[in-house]
Amino acid sequence: MLTSVIGGSRIPAGPRSYRSVDPARVSEVVADVALAGADDLVAACRAARAAQDAWRDVPPPVRGQAVAALGRLVEANKEALARVVTREVGKPYAEALGEVQEIADTCAFFAGEGRRLYGRTVPSEMPDKQLLTFRDPVGVVTVITAGNFPVAVPSWYIVPALLCGNTVVWKPAEYAAACAEAFYRLVAHAGIPDGVLNVVYADGPETFRGLELALEAGLVGKVGFTGSTEVGSRIGALCGRHLQTPCLELGGKNPMVVTEDADLPLAVEGALFSGFGTAGQRCTSLGTAIVHESAHAEFVRLLDEAARAATVGDPSGDVLFGPLIDQRFADGFERVLGWIGPDHTVHGSSGTGRITAANPRAGFAGDPADGLYYHPVIVDGVGPGDDLFAHETFGPVVGVASYRTLDEAVALANAPGYGLSASIYTTDPAKVFAFRRRVSAGMVSVNNSTSGAEAHLPFGGNGRSGNGSRQSGVWVLDQFTRWQSMNWDYSGRLQKAQMDVPEVEPDLAFRL
Repeated sequence: MLTSVIGGSRIPAGPRSYRSVDPARVSEVVADVALAGADDLVAACRAARAAQDAWRDVPPPVRGQAVAALGRLVEANKEALARVVTREVGKPYAEALGEVQEIADTCAFFAGEGRRLYGRTVPSEMPDKQLLTFRDPVGVVTVITAGNFPVAVPSWYIVPALLCGNTVVWKPAEYAAACAEAFYRLVAHAGIPDGVLNVVYADGPETFRGLELALEAGLVGKVGFTGSTEVGSRIGALCGRHLQTPCLELGGKNPMVVTEDADLPLAVEGALFSGFGTAGQRCTSLGTAIVHESAHAEFVRLLDEAARAATVGDPSGDVLFGPLIDQRFADGFERVLGWIGPDHTVHGSSGTGRITAANPRAGFAGDPADGLYYHPVIVDGVGPGDDLFAHETFGPVVGVASYRTLDEAVALANAPGYGLSASIYTTDPAKVFAFRRRVSAGMVSVNNSTSGAEAHLPFGGNGRSGNGSRQSGVWVLDQFTRWQSMNWDYSGRLQKAQMDVPEVEPDLAFRL
């Protein structure tokens, strides 16, 4: 039974529990998880607050050494951690290895930032006076993450937060608790003191109530959340009542524009990976391919051909995608499939819905009866007014729309109101920069898929995809530090800003 860790100690198991199963073999239990309550999350925030002063006083380069040690531990345990990810959330093993590598890359980047938490020395407008700026930690950071990237995305919060001198309370998705436990054990062996990282396994309602109580008690300096737009808006409203700005990384309805001059086979390859990789369960998954009318029919033909030829099945093998992560996502995807209407044309597989003996998929790898496996679906003819066009689907489905002018393509790309990731396939630089300037996405890819992040590039979205906060790279440091300015007057007298300022006397009437 997995139990929460507060202040370095396991808390007793309560009466409520959750059973995490392997979505590729739903009869196999991965972990039994004791669910904590709201008061436990508050207790974790108190423990983190008690540990924060001492951790803040550890010199940043030394905190960087702990981050570097974590990176080395992750690399040494890469295959073992990837196997846990594959088993608990059904991510294909090759993708799971890539996810674990993201943690190592994040650690490698931020290890050096411990020596670069730079402030600035600024010249004063008065003599014998110095102006300085400092980065200070925000205090306790409460991190709430989803389970589709159960170890990489948490590292985007936890690693820079710890590096900056904060302590962390982490609430992972309960259906990814074994992944969280494995990651916590690596952190605990990297030289991070007890109480600096606390892990609370809880469900959504108890987490929200606990966060509400912790904010009311003044225990939390920053909230980081990765998850749905609906929950993110509630967390944003809660934090706003306490004059805090959370770091929100929410859903996406990510467009891919394919122009008339695009390399179609390359665009299809990108659409296949970003639309169906991780079974479409990424915030950066392709939502709608917006294809020029002259290329539309051929694009659909090629994508249909590629989707039908792709291997789906057991995630321990070489497959395009495995099962949906959890029954709740399978139920949600069933509702999404109900959005397919009579005006749409369906491609991509020998059927739609769950793959079974009665609804088979050619070339399926394994036994479909074991897990939560679904057919890939390509829906041609979507557009404004369709739920499939307007909403995040979080499953293996890609919509296709048609356009005539680039203005129309940009309007379609922006119409759903999300703004996370967007892609354009073209050989015309003018189209690239016109699209970049006008699309609402926080991240733009050119001749590449909508999915894919690097540890030193800002990650985040706008609109329904987030509140403009950014993760990764040096940009995330502004989420986990506050700027403090200091002026030091050593003139021995009071010098008043904007009043006791030396003046120059130019002759502005001079002319050559």
